Amino acid sequence: MTIKVGDRVPEGKLSESTEFDAACPLAPKDVSVAEAVKGKKIAVFGVPGAYTPTCSAKHVPSYLQNLDKLKAKGVNEVWCVAVNDGFVMAAWGKDQNGIGKIRFLGDGSAAWTKALGLELDLNARGMGTRMQRFSMLLEDGVVKQLNVEAPGKFEVSGGDTMLKQLG
Repeated sequence: MTIKVGDRVPEGKLSESTEFDAACPLAPKDVSVAEAVKGKKIAVFGVPGAYTPTCSAKHVPSYLQNLDKLKAKGVNEVWCVAVNDGFVMAAWGKDQNGIGKIRFLGDGSAAWTKALGLELDLNARGMGTRMQRFSMLLEDGVVKQLNVEAPGKFEVSGGDTMLKQLG
């Protein structure tokens, strides 16, 4: 069953690395979703995968461009989540000039994605189980806004939409 407005976001463990050696991310650390959302307003956007065209060219940039405005509306953090490991998410975040601005969190096994009910079967395309493209606003772990894209679309989950929904 897909998460909906009013639901508490499910507990899960995501993976995050924000430090690098000469070329590679250092070992990712586990992030407890339940702990990380406590007392915060968080804009979360989910993407099918790091380094994919729409995600890299449109989705991440839409949140980076609106980051200051989102924070001015009370958003404490912005999370980008995908079914990739923490190493890949960190490298992608660095390539997007987003580390330290947006949290790039990996859900390598898709466990949290499945708990949200937002998994996407891309096995036929050789990509396995992925995350649907979406955005949601969490306040103290409760879903206040949820925008799930139709397959192949990028119309309702970008940073502009999230900013408008904050009023």
